[in-house]
Amino acid sequence: MKTKSELRQRIKLLKNNFTIEQLKEKSENICSKITSTEQFYFARIILLYSSLPDEVDVSPLMEICVNMGKKVLLPKVVGDDLELRFYNGTNSLVSGAFGILEPIGEVFSNYDELDLAIVPGMSFDSDGNRLGRGKGYYDRLLSRLNNAFKMGVCFNFQFLNAIPFESHDVKMDSVMF
Repeated sequence: MKTKSELRQRIKLLKNNFTIEQLKEKSENICSKITSTEQFYFARIILLYSSLPDEVDVSPLMEICVNMGKKVLLPKVVGDDLELRFYNGTNSLVSGAFGILEPIGEVFSNYDELDLAIVPGMSFDSDGNRLGRGKGYYDRLLSRLNNAFKMGVCFNFQFLNAIPFESHDVKMDSVMF
């Protein structure tokens, strides 16, 4: 099995085989799969993320959630942690850490009320293991989400049979690709 660092490099190379348009189309298909799940339908409070150019773009879900009356949370980097804030429309986003759009809305702190967490990753496997970018932001956040259904999202070429994991890594309940 490759190391986490080797897998990150491999995935990065694989992403270069696709155009922005192809990744956008794949993202739209993944978003459609997400909206057809029971977890999405019944969720009242959903954690999404502002995607980097090489990640599954879940921005269409933000407006779908708002139109359905769901509350949307987005992460904001604060030191070594992710702080969750309410999403209040695209005009409430500003460029933050790592050039990622971050919310300026009210801070959300009652993690037990979060129903669904949609989580990006470099890679996932069939056991729900997640390979992140290596900084541990999501692992620290996910370890505090006791009640939320954790749904990883990735492109099909990022879904592998097995990836290395450690005891602090938080498993996903399902993975959409």
